[in-house]
Amino acid sequence: MKVWLNGAMVERDAARVSVFDHGFTVGDGVFETTKVVEGRPFALTRHLARLTTSASTMGLQAPDLDLVRAAVEQVVEQLGDTLGRVRITYTAGEAPLGSGRGDAEPTLVVAASPMTPWAATESVVVVPWVRNERSAVAGVKTTAYAENVVALAHAKAAGAGEALFANTAGELCEGTGTNVFVVRDGIVRTPALEAGCLAGITRALVLAWCPQVREERLTPADLAGADEVFLTSATRDVQGVHAVDGRSLGNGPVTVSIADTFVRNARLDPDPI
Repeated sequence: MKVWLNGAMVERDAARVSVFDHGFTVGDGVFETTKVVEGRPFALTRHLARLTTSASTMGLQAPDLDLVRAAVEQVVEQLGDTLGRVRITYTAGEAPLGSGRGDAEPTLVVAASPMTPWAATESVVVVPWVRNERSAVAGVKTTAYAENVVALAHAKAAGAGEALFANTAGELCEGTGTNVFVVRDGIVRTPALEAGCLAGITRALVLAWCPQVREERLTPADLAGADEVFLTSATRDVQGVHAVDGRSLGNGPVTVSIADTFVRNARLDPDPI
């Protein structure tokens, strides 16, 4: 499949970014990933708005969203009706070696690929490392994902498919690529953004479409006492959790109801504002 790179569609094997690109050398970039269903990227307007917010927080030049939309359309055409994902990567461009930026134009890469649907449920573990909710990039979708890579490898070594973080205050925060929700006695809660978690697009839509869901300060102990736990992300939608730190859970009725609501509303409006 071809990749859109700085204004042109190029063959995947010919797509090249400079070894001096600041996104490559120090992770100075932001990105978005969204699911593509029947040739249409879901919630693209929301994803592009978050891309702009992330770029602004990082101090990057604002992306040209019309250009990004055109690039997304071109790469998505290659998928046809195949379920897929599209990733938009936006970096500071070439710069001197080190943390300081240069004066080059930003790098913009848009790529699509087929996607295998996630399993109906997932297992999770809480990892021993924490998110810094006071970080300069807390809640920003940066390309600096090494922390997530290490945490996810730890989870997989423990037989789980996703890792969950607490923050420096001991509060439940998020997964490596997911937001987390806890159900107890029929009440659904998810960590508030002040905990340092990403303002997930699927998370926001669950809050909008399911008014019974609350944002609250939670701790890992809330996972231990939960009746149900579920994850959300752009590619998972709403995914039940069948085990937390080895404790078995069922894909309970509250999770199933919220998942059904999400799927139904997403079909009715593929680009909810």
